[in-house]
Formats: sequence, C-alpha cells, structure tokens
Amino acid sequence: MSEPQPVRNAVLDTNIVLDIFLFDDKVAKPLKPALEAGQLRWLATQHMRNELERVLDYAHLVPKLAFYQLTAADVLAAFDRHTTLVEVAPRVPLVCKDPDDQCFIDLAVAHRALLLSKDKAVLCMKKRLLAHEVSVQAAI
Repeated sequence: MSEPQPVRNAVLDTNIVLDIFLFDDKVAKPLKPALEAGQLRWLATQHMRNELERVLDYAHLVPKLAFYQLTAADVLAAFDRHTTLVEVAPRVPLVCKDPDDQCFIDLAVAHRALLLSKDKAVLCMKKRLLAHEVSVQAAI
C-alpha cells in the first residue's frame, strides 16, 4: 500500500479560476478533480474572491456565462466550495510588473505554495520565485 500524497498548497490566479469553473479548459481540467480529492489546498483571500466577482461582471464574459449555462453565482459558489480563505499575505520584495498579480505572488511566497498562472508578468518571475520555494506553472 502506498503512502498518501501530502496535500499541496496552491494559489490560483483569476484566469486559471475562469479556465476551471467557466471555460472548462482542457489544460485546466486536472485541477478540478485534484481540488475535489483534496490533493490541492487552494489558498485565497477575500480580495481574490472580490476580484473574481468583479471580473465575472465584465461585458465580454456575460455571454460566455450564458453559453455555458452558468451564472456568476455558480462560479463564486465553486470558488467558495474549493478555497481555504486566509489572511492577506505581507508584501514580498519580488515585485510583479502587473500590480493586479502581486497579491497572488505575495500569498504564494507566504505559504510556499504552487502558483498557477498563465499571466506573462508572473511566468517571467519563475526563477526568482523558485528561490522562495514557489513553483510557478501554467497548469499541473
């Protein structure tokens, strides 16, 4: 009998969240079962939830929600079901070119978590974040 895998902390940026719970993106597909099985512990803050709520109201996403027969409330309920809300992390000296992504970096560093993002401003920081025990990936 094999040992159970340790739960891995993860921070998901907003686009990854949309890929999982709105677009059902094939690259993001493994994330939902990993979250449901408890293999990933998705860490987020209230600020991140507020950002997702704001983004779900963007004019270009409203027809996508309708196409997939979802509402913003459905996506937010999935967020609530799968996240562990934590306090906002202190600012780290690694500064992201995109200030909107800084909160994800700060949280990942504070918890030495896997950071999932497709944002170029985050992905270009891979080496610097690895020095802080944070692995940055676009998918698992």
